[in-house]
Amino acid sequence: MPKKSKLKASKDDIIRRLPNQWPEDLLPQIEEMVKGLGSKVAVLDDDPTGTQTVHGIPILTRWDFPSICKILREPGDLFFLLTNSRAYPLAEAVSINREIIGLLKQASLFTGRPISIISRSDSTLRGHFPGEVDVLVEELGGIVNGILIIPFFEEGGRLTVDNIHYVVEEDSLVPVGETEYARDISFGYQSSNLCQWVREKSQGRVLLEDVASISLETIRLGGPDAVRQELQNLKNNQFCVVNAVSYADLEVLVYGLLKAEAEGQRFIFRTAASFVRVRAGMHQSPLLTASRLGIQRNAGGGLVVAGSYVGRSTEQILAAQSLPDMISLEVEVTRIINPATQQQEIQRVAEKMNESIADNRDVLIYTSRQLITDSDPLQTQKIGRTVSKALVKIVQLLDRKPGWVVAKGGITSADIAAKGLQIVRAEVLGQVLQGVPVWQSVSNSRWPELIYVVFPGNVGDSQALAKVINCLRGNDLETSDVF
Repeated sequence: MPKKSKLKASKDDIIRRLPNQWPEDLLPQIEEMVKGLGSKVAVLDDDPTGTQTVHGIPILTRWDFPSICKILREPGDLFFLLTNSRAYPLAEAVSINREIIGLLKQASLFTGRPISIISRSDSTLRGHFPGEVDVLVEELGGIVNGILIIPFFEEGGRLTVDNIHYVVEEDSLVPVGETEYARDISFGYQSSNLCQWVREKSQGRVLLEDVASISLETIRLGGPDAVRQELQNLKNNQFCVVNAVSYADLEVLVYGLLKAEAEGQRFIFRTAASFVRVRAGMHQSPLLTASRLGIQRNAGGGLVVAGSYVGRSTEQILAAQSLPDMISLEVEVTRIINPATQQQEIQRVAEKMNESIADNRDVLIYTSRQLITDSDPLQTQKIGRTVSKALVKIVQLLDRKPGWVVAKGGITSADIAAKGLQIVRAEVLGQVLQGVPVWQSVSNSRWPELIYVVFPGNVGDSQALAKVINCLRGNDLETSDVF
């Protein structure tokens, strides 16, 4: 367990000592530059929560050459490819990324549409790093100027100051190495300093002194030109940590970055979701409401599937269980991982689910809260995949279209979308809460025009899931009884 750090501090105290933000609104200029490039940004998302800052864009949960060519020919400057690679061992994750990058390169040549690739991963640093970045470097020619590490995610309270990555908890900034995310069985780490984190995760391959960083002083006092100059100093696949505490900081970075790229520099990006929106030149959209989604009261029983085990998810599940007319079904994980009882448990939950939805009752399906792990991280991942497959089988047994679906947790959301509901392609409509994206399935899915909410495990307060359910029940959040 990480040691208690002296770096925990008041959020206001840390923010107060920073220079003022760059005064100019740069997003209109970024938007203009992006349009002028004529290229398209492809986001390789290691779980579906990366769509939590964008709106009006497509996402593919499966990939093939015709589908990618079709999406490159369409208008728009951004699309997502859901790799779900965080659910797999490193070798499989690398193979998935290599296959997709190969298809993207072929489709780009075939359609004549240039592409820029972003590797989107967790704002709390869980994922296959540096493995997924390494394959990007290899497939894109072997040498780039720099590899930018940008885990800032405003909507989730993830800030980077003096190279220390923080998680906002109430009024405090907690170094990420002290949080439960750093103790992740598969992707754990010790370092909160991102330069040290790069060294740690590369197992010493990358030396600390070789990791560059762009400070908030550079961003806020020097502006885009100072950022461009620092980016031009990067060479030979050099890792570079980017500090940011606001979208204004990202706008300065991206404007300077686009200028550097226009002068011939090449970069690879390992980022959280906030960078994606700014790099695409996309403005923030208002939060979705029941009326904007066209959801009416009594539109049919909805379904919530919760697989995330972080502490906040458990709090949110408890709050959702207390909602009126909510049918709560626990999936016993010990029975799921036992081949002798697995099918019986799946059938038990599926039958109760179908009975309730047929009766226009909302159903909450959640995994038992005791996390079962193994000393071997690969075995732990295998247990997780077994549980996720069981949740998928339950959803596959749905005998009618639900009024809406919410999936809680990144890997759970990916599997329920792609396998349980056979959503091949969806449109990201926007966010129902900060950091909680809403998709709508298209015609080649099991149920077209289904509203599907991707609820990250590490986002929102204890009432957030209940608020979203209440919205989907037809109550705009502003007047919801849940508050």
